[in-house]
Amino acid sequence: MRFRSRGKRITREDIKRFASEFDPQPIHLDEAAAALTPLKGLAASGWHTAAIAMRLLVEVGAGGRHPLLGIGVDELRWLAPVRPDDVLHLEGEVTELIPSKTKPQGLVRTKWTAFNQRGEPVYTFTPISVVPRRGMTGSTAE
Repeated sequence: MRFRSRGKRITREDIKRFASEFDPQPIHLDEAAAALTPLKGLAASGWHTAAIAMRLLVEVGAGGRHPLLGIGVDELRWLAPVRPDDVLHLEGEVTELIPSKTKPQGLVRTKWTAFNQRGEPVYTFTPISVVPRRGMTGSTAE
């Protein structure tokens, strides 16, 4: 299965608002200070990028009508800075399904990549989620 989200524009104000509450480093708050860093300019916190990706993942409906019950994340990587006015979208592909032998559920791994408007990957992560199994007693999966 493959998924693709809508685009989400990231504003300068979004970057600073998130950073002021959750990651108050100058690289995310002060444009002059950020210009002197290896990133050479204001950039969103990696955790802000992760939060945006999570929002887009939920909106795309990868879990169907079931909640996404995460038990971990593998291969989380920030690949490039997210700048003011970048437009991010998310693409995902199920890479592994592991059915439980005893419960009406299983595990799914989905590789997700966030891309900017130039098609450059900026963030990847592979969450591991518990999902209901089809065809087992007690399962509400379709």
